[in-house]
Amino acid sequence: MVRIVLAEDVALLRQAMRELLELRGDITVVAEVSAGDQVAAAVAAHEADVAVLDIELPGLDGISAAAEVARTSPRCKVLILTGLARPALLRRALDAGAAGFLTKDLEPDTLADAILRIAAGEQVVDPKLALAALRQGPSPLRPREADVLRAAATGAEVEEIAVRLALSAGTVRNYLTECIAKLEARNRVDAIRIATEAGLI
Repeated sequence: MVRIVLAEDVALLRQAMRELLELRGDITVVAEVSAGDQVAAAVAAHEADVAVLDIELPGLDGISAAAEVARTSPRCKVLILTGLARPALLRRALDAGAAGFLTKDLEPDTLADAILRIAAGEQVVDPKLALAALRQGPSPLRPREADVLRAAATGAEVEEIAVRLALSAGTVRNYLTECIAKLEARNRVDAIRIATEAGLI
């Protein structure tokens, strides 16, 4: 029996997923959460085999929650579900330690099979997204530049970003300037828009 934690902020969708998965008989949902910052604690408390995470969770997004699970409960595998078919998000998810990345428009049996395969140690990735990621090539932003731009996208000012990421204000300004140049943006807001639309942050 594969034990899973289900993280989805839409209660109706979460309940439907649980009921469909448990019909299989070889999967049991041991915990449900509605926010990303609840995932790691639920995984640890219930000794889950797989965490199934929506990419857009409040608190912590699914990718950040996956990284936290990888750090605190490395035995638990993570499957991320997304409505955003962006290749750069796939790369970020895999870098965060996710074992699976699928779009939400999949059949219930496909989801259940993916969970069982991930629990068995396989990696499961949407083939169209994988192909698109190979074609797109690497992100032009270095990881720290992406972190700074992601923080800026929340509306944080330079000094707040510096404190949050343990950087100097000057370094944050330099990273933002680099992001603007690399993305050929007009300004910081334009860089955030470009990076968000491309799935880079």
